[in-house]
Amino acid sequence: MTAAYAVIGDPIAHSLSPAIHQAAFDELGIDAGYTAIRVDGAGLAAILDDLRTGRLSGVNVTMPHKHRAFELADRVEGDAIRAEAVNTLVRVDGDVVGLSTDIPAIRQVWSRRNLPAGSVLILGAGGAAAAALVALGEREIFISARSKYRLAGLLDRLAISATVVPWATSVPGAVVVNATPLGMHNETLPTGLVAQSDGVFDMAYGLLPTPAVIAARTLGLPAADGLDMLVAQAALSFEAWTGHSAPFEVMLRAAQIAQGW
Repeated sequence: MTAAYAVIGDPIAHSLSPAIHQAAFDELGIDAGYTAIRVDGAGLAAILDDLRTGRLSGVNVTMPHKHRAFELADRVEGDAIRAEAVNTLVRVDGDVVGLSTDIPAIRQVWSRRNLPAGSVLILGAGGAAAAALVALGEREIFISARSKYRLAGLLDRLAISATVVPWATSVPGAVVVNATPLGMHNETLPTGLVAQSDGVFDMAYGLLPTPAVIAARTLGLPAADGLDMLVAQAALSFEAWTGHSAPFEVMLRAAQIAQGW
């Protein structure tokens, strides 16, 4: 029987996860299919029920459901406990277990792209920002968001020390971590943020490298893009579901082809 996997979110049509994971299943000869399912907040509980009954074998969770998935999972493990955000759901003995592969993926990509070990400026106040805060919590952290209320709630919930700076304010010498959707549709980050940084980690991705990544590379700064992040977390999810080593290069190439790069 073909195992069924999915990514859920709202919106979800833009997701590259089906192409990435299907390529990995096919490469290893695993009889499985992977689809994207648009799910609103009210439909999230039904997805978890499908996991408990085995109708689904594993699920990735994207915006805006990562915190709600944390709340609904039967149990949560690892870094997801601290972040209170889940991007991977695994069925274990009939229970739904929530994990965060975002957090170790951030650390892996940071090392792979040779980003500096100094201070960081995180942009955003959602699940991606929570993952960045936990992943990079040992550094000097500055953080900024367009909603000061969401940001205050995030920092209070995680109890992580960070210096809040007004939106669009640069922090010279810090690596900019974009944990917002800005860039997915070719939007630019606020003026000056990249130029005064020591590098960029842009979690957003679009049909082309984002303006922030292009600007960083033009300036000779180290940069990691959304595809780096997407494939790294996908590989870790794949391994959690299947127990097999993920074919990383196959998954990366599938993402690039699906994106038209």
